[in-house]
Amino acid sequence: MKLYGSLTSPYVRKVRVLLKEKGIACDLIVEGPSDPAGHVIALNPLGKVPVLVRDDGDVLFDSPLIAEYLDSLAGEPLIPRSGEERWHALRWHALAQGILDAVVARLMEVRRAPEKQSPELITRQETKIVAALKYADSAKKGLAYLVGDRFSIADLALGVALEYIDFRFPHDWRDRHARLAHWLAGISTRGSFAETIPPGMERSLDAPH
Repeated sequence: MKLYGSLTSPYVRKVRVLLKEKGIACDLIVEGPSDPAGHVIALNPLGKVPVLVRDDGDVLFDSPLIAEYLDSLAGEPLIPRSGEERWHALRWHALAQGILDAVVARLMEVRRAPEKQSPELITRQETKIVAALKYADSAKKGLAYLVGDRFSIADLALGVALEYIDFRFPHDWRDRHARLAHWLAGISTRGSFAETIPPGMERSLDAPH
């Protein structure tokens, strides 16, 4: 299999972490939608990463879909197959996906020329992030893992989302959400997270918050 995507995309990182956790072999092709090679645009009509090309040549895109497919291939499932644990895990995944979307939307706006930026859009995305952090901190969860007694897609997705906040929207959220910060400190030590840190993110993770 081949995974197309950039090293700094949090959606791609989520898939890469899952691949590490499941021990699934997959070639990473570092390419973004604007890369001159044009594979991403050719493979995904939406022009977004990640894109997964299966061994049979079939193509999957959108990180939640790719994650579910890869999770079905081997090993203990990270996405519970049924019952309340499944819905709780998928709810955390949805929350994490929403955080990523808000951080990315904010990032794209603040990168525009100052005179073209929309303060209202920036404020709206930051408000979403603040609300999501508050929810994640106060929602019912275990001490080590969000759902049940083992690592799942919930922990994977939220861990990637929180570290992406540190990377692209660093602020003192840990001071307001100590329980959430403590949980992330444990998740971040996993090898799958350490081995997929995007270039340039090391300093933001070490910096005080």
